[in-house]
Amino acid sequence: MRIIRIIIPMVIILAGCTKGGLTKQEKAVISGQGQVMRVLTVDNREDSLFLRGESIDFSDRDLKSRAFRELAGKMVSTVTDPSQDGVGIAGPQVGLARRIIAVQRFDKEGEPFEVYPNVRIESFSGDIVSGQEGCLSVPGERGSVPRYSVVVVSYKDPLTLRTVRDTVEGFTAVIFQHETDHLDGILYTDRADSLWVDDR
Repeated sequence: MRIIRIIIPMVIILAGCTKGGLTKQEKAVISGQGQVMRVLTVDNREDSLFLRGESIDFSDRDLKSRAFRELAGKMVSTVTDPSQDGVGIAGPQVGLARRIIAVQRFDKEGEPFEVYPNVRIESFSGDIVSGQEGCLSVPGERGSVPRYSVVVVSYKDPLTLRTVRDTVEGFTAVIFQHETDHLDGILYTDRADSLWVDDR
């Protein structure tokens, strides 16, 4: 019974999204908040169920819209706000089941935050190394998570609408893996080989 209640709403939401681009409900989530969006957490049952869903792509029309530009800006404002102070954030964490992440590029000069729509990891390589991770959606916990040291990511450039590929290494590759997991309903706690209370 519980499984049916979880699956049916997700099917309805995804069907609505794929036909006409961003829905009114999604646009309301984007525009109805201030510059810092509410971050969904596993402490809230409805949030937790939403975080376990799969995300879908934006249409080309969505990527050219004001709503997308507003979302991109707000996601960066949210993850960099002192109340969050993160290094990455994904669409589901701000209430949108869309394939979008914002990542701090520690591998680039100035360590800028960049936004990646319709993002996917195409390949994993290099050593698998366990490192410490936390998550804005899993407050009060940290864990040791094994991740690949090199990934090839693809995403849609919202200006040219062309698919771009980028090879990313080191800690930034870890962030990409963590955030794209969110788009498939996976939390870092699912992959952790150990977890502990974060008492910072």
